[in-house]
Amino acid sequence: MAGEMTSRQLYARLLTYVRPYWKVFLAALLAMGLSSLAEPVFPAVMKKLLDEGFTSNAGPWDWLYYPLIIMAIFLTRAIFGFLGEYAMSWVSNNVVTELRRVMFARMVRLPTGYYSDNLSGRMMSRITNDVSNVAGAATNALTSMIRDSIAIFGLMVWLVYLNWQLTLITLSVVPFISIVVRRFSKRMRAASRGQQESMGRITQVLQETIEGHKVVKIFGGQSYEEQRFYKSVREQRRMAMRGTLAVAAQSPIVQFFAASGVAIIMGVALKQAATDNTTVGGFVSFVTATLMILAPLKRLTDVSAPIQRGLAAAESVFALIDEPTEEDNGTEELGRAQGLVEFDNVLFTYPGGERPALDGFSLTIRPGECVALVGASGSGKTTAANLLPRLYQVEQGEIRVDGHALPNIRLASLRDNIALVSQDVVLFNDTIAANIAYGGKADATLEEIHAAAQAAHALEFIEALPQGFETLIGENGVKLSGGQRQRLAIARALLKGAPILILDEATSALDTESERHVQAALDELMKGRTTLIIAHRLSTIENADRIIVLGRGRVLESGRHDELLARNGAYARLHSLQVQESLVQDA
Repeated sequence: MAGEMTSRQLYARLLTYVRPYWKVFLAALLAMGLSSLAEPVFPAVMKKLLDEGFTSNAGPWDWLYYPLIIMAIFLTRAIFGFLGEYAMSWVSNNVVTELRRVMFARMVRLPTGYYSDNLSGRMMSRITNDVSNVAGAATNALTSMIRDSIAIFGLMVWLVYLNWQLTLITLSVVPFISIVVRRFSKRMRAASRGQQESMGRITQVLQETIEGHKVVKIFGGQSYEEQRFYKSVREQRRMAMRGTLAVAAQSPIVQFFAASGVAIIMGVALKQAATDNTTVGGFVSFVTATLMILAPLKRLTDVSAPIQRGLAAAESVFALIDEPTEEDNGTEELGRAQGLVEFDNVLFTYPGGERPALDGFSLTIRPGECVALVGASGSGKTTAANLLPRLYQVEQGEIRVDGHALPNIRLASLRDNIALVSQDVVLFNDTIAANIAYGGKADATLEEIHAAAQAAHALEFIEALPQGFETLIGENGVKLSGGQRQRLAIARALLKGAPILILDEATSALDTESERHVQAALDELMKGRTTLIIAHRLSTIENADRIIVLGRGRVLESGRHDELLARNGAYARLHSLQVQESLVQDA
């Protein structure tokens, strides 16, 4: 896992994402190297200028020669610096794009349990915020390290050439600087981790408040949400200031040691000049080169902050990338299934659950049979529907489709044979046509989409919209009514045409008129298909071939509607309660 990797291993892994762009990356480094090599040329020119340009031996064109050389030096730095920065930015943005692609590809393949255990806001923050910090460490910070290291090396070579004794004094401050950088790097890394976590919480509060804005308004939750948000941003501010403290303290301490070295050098150089051991040009050149070292040295110490932010972000990014995906070890292909579904003594408990959601549950659904699961909340109805497409793994027992155990079937092959219509309708901010022809049916023709919409009794309201099937429906279909959204979900299932159909309280969100239309469409859809209905309103499943009554994850009763009423058992009690509720509502 990424959290167990050392800084060196994290950085090496980051650089693997730079590898595909190595040619541009090397070109950027070369351009920056050439820009940095121009640094020591300037003090060298200053030495020559002061030693020879102001003497009687100066040539007639020296007044033009030196200014042109100085202009050429800075022009060279500017051109190569621009090329290097642009090329490195190109690499950085490509790395960001690739990391986000890899993270998203992993995220959509994570098991359902992962989404239950992790905040969606934190997951979004990883892909939006953390990756940017990672790219900064992989490219921008590395750029600064290489560019400024070359500049410092070039200037040091010139200093050694001018006066090796003074250069040794310069090098004496390096150990102190390295100790300071190492100490503050740990603080910055910890602060960066805290900032990432707090940013995830901010995103989470924002997401929940935006999605639940109606509940917030109606129940007067504005002050409560303000407090939640303020607490999150205050924590983020605290972490940011911890990081700022480390960054702000490191730079002046490093500059103090560097300035101390420069002061000592000046004193020794002035003493040497007094004894004619150095020339004015040599002295000015040495001081100029020493002062020029300070800027890249400061940038080199400051680069520790983005590197530590990047490494902390890399831990987060690679933790997501390294998450195990859904188990898919199956090798068997179903083709188009006949529709025989068998639950054989299935035991399943949700992580952290106090008791099993299904406990010794057995059920056989014959091809083309319509079976309804009913029972009180928490009886295991939806759990059974979740286990069939392998959204979760059973603990004991076995589920089979056409005699094939689910773990032996390729996930894609299994799910190709299952369509789902849920009470929690999920639509995307796209056109109506794209929402109906979703996923594996993205290449469906307009005629096929039209037919599915018609069968779902959705054609009338779709054609009444200004842009028809090309109408954008907003986030989760916010521009449509509940009944219209449900009918689009049914049209999506109709277009898929899978032999196994799961209806998870599919008509619960509909008014009486919409339910009549949709129920007629569902009756047509269920013909010849194995259908598992999760029902709360018993009036919608009276015509089911079989009704299974669940209680605490076990089968209590099984039979047709009339048979179960005649037994006067659990089903009859549920039916009686709903009839009484209906009478109270009508009154």
